This record gives sequence, C-alpha cells and structure tokens, in this order.
Amino acid sequence: MSSVTFLTISLPAPLLQSVETLGYSEMTPIQEKALPLILSGEDIIAKAKTGSGKTVAFGLGLLSKLDAERFATQALVLCPTRELADQVSKVIRGLARFIPNVKLLTLCGGVPIKHQLGSLAQHAPHIVVGTPGRIKDHLMRHSLKIRQVNMLVLDEADRMLEMGFEADIAFIVRHISKEKQTLLFSATYPDEINAMSAHIQSNPVEIEVDSTHTSAHITQIFYKAEEEQKPQALVALLNKYQPESTVIFCNTKYSCNLVAKFLGEQHYHVLALNGDLEQRERDQVLLRFANNSCSILVATDVAARGLDIKGLSAVIVYELSADPEVHVHRVGRTGRAGQRGLALSFCNSQEMARAKAIETYQNTVFTWDKFNALKIPKNTTLRPAMVTLVIDGGRKDKIRASDILGALTGEAGLSGDEVGKIDLFDVRTYVAIKRSSANIALLKLQQGTIKGRKWRVRALA
Repeated sequence: MSSVTFLTISLPAPLLQSVETLGYSEMTPIQEKALPLILSGEDIIAKAKTGSGKTVAFGLGLLSKLDAERFATQALVLCPTRELADQVSKVIRGLARFIPNVKLLTLCGGVPIKHQLGSLAQHAPHIVVGTPGRIKDHLMRHSLKIRQVNMLVLDEADRMLEMGFEADIAFIVRHISKEKQTLLFSATYPDEINAMSAHIQSNPVEIEVDSTHTSAHITQIFYKAEEEQKPQALVALLNKYQPESTVIFCNTKYSCNLVAKFLGEQHYHVLALNGDLEQRERDQVLLRFANNSCSILVATDVAARGLDIKGLSAVIVYELSADPEVHVHRVGRTGRAGQRGLALSFCNSQEMARAKAIETYQNTVFTWDKFNALKIPKNTTLRPAMVTLVIDGGRKDKIRASDILGALTGEAGLSGDEVGKIDLFDVRTYVAIKRSSANIALLKLQQGTIKGRKWRVRALA
C-alpha cells in the first residue's frame, strides 16, 4: 500500500475536505500514479482492476476541473453496466459534497427515459455518468449536449468492447470537442483497447498497477465435490465459516436460480442476481446485499465486475469458470483494500482441468480440503443484521438522507447506530434498519411525516 497522502497533490480545499471526511488517508497505487497526470491534463490509459481506487482517482480529477457556476456538461463517464454507473455516481457525489450546486445525472438504459428527459430539460448537468447506449439515445434526441465536455472517462473499457459498444462510443466521441482530456481504464489490454486509444486519445501515458486486493489477503481453498454433493457441501461450508456476507458464483442463470431456491428452502436469507431481472429488481437485490439486509447473494457473472461490496466476508465458487481470468475477478470481490478475504471453490471430476488452468494462471498451488456433511449444525442460517425499508419518495421530491435520519431519530426515537445505509434514487429511498428496530421504524415512518408530507413506506421481504 502506498504511504503517500492526498495532501501531497494540489487538490482544491473542498476536495481535500471530502477526502478527509470519507476517511481516505493514503493514496492507492493507481491514485498515486494517475492523479498527478490527470491534474496536469494528460490523457492516460490505465490498467487497473475494480477495487484499485480508480473511481476516486478520476472523480477527484474531473471535480478539480469543474466550474460549478457554469451550467454545461463538462465531464462524461461511460460505464458498461447500470450497476457500475450507479456506483461511480455515488463515489463522485460523495467527493463533491462540499462543492455547492453540482448536478450529476446518471443516464442508463433499463429504466424509463421520462425522468431523465425531465431533469435534462431543467438545466444541463455538470457531470453525466452513463452507459453508451442510453447516452447515444439522448444525443440522437438532442436532449443531451456534450460539445463542452472537457474530460471523457471510459471505465472498464474492455468490458464495453466485449459488450459491443465500440460503435456507440465512436458516435459519442464525435459529439465532443477534440480539445478534451480522455482517461481510459481497463482491467486488460486486448488489441482492441490499443486501437480505441489510438482513435480517441492524444499521446496517452500508460499506467499499470496491481489491484489492491492480492492473493496475500485472500485464503483460497478448493473442495472436490460432485454435482450431487455440492448442495450439502455448500451448507456445510456456510455453517463452518459463518461468513456475515457471501457471494456464490454460478456459470448459468439456471444454476443460480437452483442454488438460491435450495438455500431459501434451508431458511437462509438469500437473493439471486442474473440477467433476467428487471432493472429495479437488480437495483434492489444489490442494494439489500450491500446494506446487510441479506446475507447471501447467488450470482452469475453479470456481477463479477462492477460488484463493489465493502467488507465482503467470503466468495464461494459453486461452478468453476472455463476462463481463469473470470475466476480471479470472482475471487477478487473479497479481501479488498488490505482486508482479509475467504474464497472457497467447488470442483467436480469434469472441472479438474479448469482448476489446473487457474493454478497455472495464478502461478500458485491451491490448498485442497474436504467437507463433512455429517457435521452440519442446525439452525445456523446467517440471519442478516438489517432490514430494508423503502420510501416512495426520493431526489425528485427533494428528500435528503438527513431528512430520513431526522425522522427516524426524532419522532421514531431510534438512535443513530440503529440506522444503516440510506440510498437515495430519483423516486425512491431505501434505508437499512437494525432488525430488532425495523418494526417500530416502519410503523413510525408510516404514521409520521418526512418534510411535512406522508409517504408510502414498506419493508422489503
């Protein structure tokens, strides 16, 4: 870990205040290498994985160049998925908290375009974070103008190319002035990345850093288990290690749904994440898992990238991927930023070649262990600490997190430590409450008011 602090670089006072408030002390390697270059106006092409701190690096960079008094879109961040765009938006909003009147708009597909059009019609956002398809849609509708963008960020550029967004990105770039700074972040460097860089960047400086989550922080154990043994093995390991939060990776949505259904029947608090979910359902699944109101998330690789859960206790690989790099991305969800992590992988007879390929790729020899299904204790279903309440009002209604917290700690009589994460969206707000206090919080919010109004409030089961 770097020992260089943010005080060593020339950041505006409000950003230094944000960095201190958010508890960022020392810079990560990507921040130490990239930030001085970004602040000096260089184009960069950086090889950095999720969890390396790259979002803070480019977030501080674009905010340091922002003129909040000029209502024009000055920064554009392109992301491959809605989930990643939401995470990036949250990080940048946190960094911008001490800069008055900064408008950031998240523009992604999978949600109605009506609210986006309404917000764009009011006045232009300073910062836009979004997916290429929806950004292109707004450009074709002339609802979004990006000619004055002075910083373009492509986050997880390799994933965007894999998803077929190359033409959309080229279309978007043609709508931006050539006098701009372009930052390209990619976990891998395929030839297509270099070709894209050649078309959209000017003499970029190449940066490569290791992720802050390394194998030294992650205990990896493999278990030989045939398909019919895996359900029992799963319960045995969950009860042996008792992780507070676990992501279980499957290769297909069919397996994902089967595993989630099985664990639900064993009375675990489990949710499934795959490509069949509607966008609001996907948002709710990720949100409930991140705020500790669900203990186990069963996911296909739609969540292997962009999933950034702080303090994830364990990853269980139910089915090995044929691609060793995918395995590394899965395992890398735990053991982040120097924390300890646990990665448990099942391997049946047909998957042994995959296990060997992963060993070769990681240049290591895995520890193999056995599970004992006869020693499965009863009634240890990893009950989550929190319950999520949803309020049918959000940013569009001028609701702030402080309004929710005030209602809960005021009339409802809860203490601050009984309230967890508060996630604000345009027309909804989700708030995590300690399980023991959830019923009283729900009742008080249903009977009381927030900002002088009554709102529909319910608990997510």
